[in-house]
Amino acid sequence: MNADKLKKILADHKLWVESDYQSGKRANLCNAVLSRSDPEGRGAALRGADLNGANLTYANLNGADLRDADLSRAVLSRSDLHGADLRGAHLSRANLRNADLRCANLNGAHLNSANLRGALLSYAFLSRANLTRAILHGADLSGADLTGAHFELEFKSVRYFSDAIFSEAAIPWVILNPQWSEYADSVKFV
Repeated sequence: MNADKLKKILADHKLWVESDYQSGKRANLCNAVLSRSDPEGRGAALRGADLNGANLTYANLNGADLRDADLSRAVLSRSDLHGADLRGAHLSRANLRNADLRCANLNGAHLNSANLRGALLSYAFLSRANLTRAILHGADLSGADLTGAHFELEFKSVRYFSDAIFSEAAIPWVILNPQWSEYADSVKFV
């Protein structure tokens, strides 16, 4: 997808959101390949973009710059966000089911009530992220940095947890949950 077409889609979407869905058009980037939109080969430059409610199913956003972007209620299921920069992004109520977020930078991201069922979050940076009420069933959090992250103690169905990094405040949670006692030796607390 070329830059002009993407700008038109984003402008129509912004009008759609600002007009309370009366004008413009909802962005549909389903199956879009945006990973190499920069001539130097860096990920798509969508910093601060308003993609609230956009359909980004199967989108290739590998390495994209989505810092401070509004992706609230966006559908990102099965999207490739491997290595994406999502620092400070708003992903509240976003559908990230089975999304690839390996090595993504989600520091300070707002993931409250996000659907992360089956998501690959291995080695993702989630420090200070808000994961309150996030659905993490079947998610892979191996090696993820969750230092200072806000979450409710509902990780019973997380697939992998080894080598994850938590704040010291999480120590009682690991000790009190027998399902995770096997990971106690591999989890790092800072």
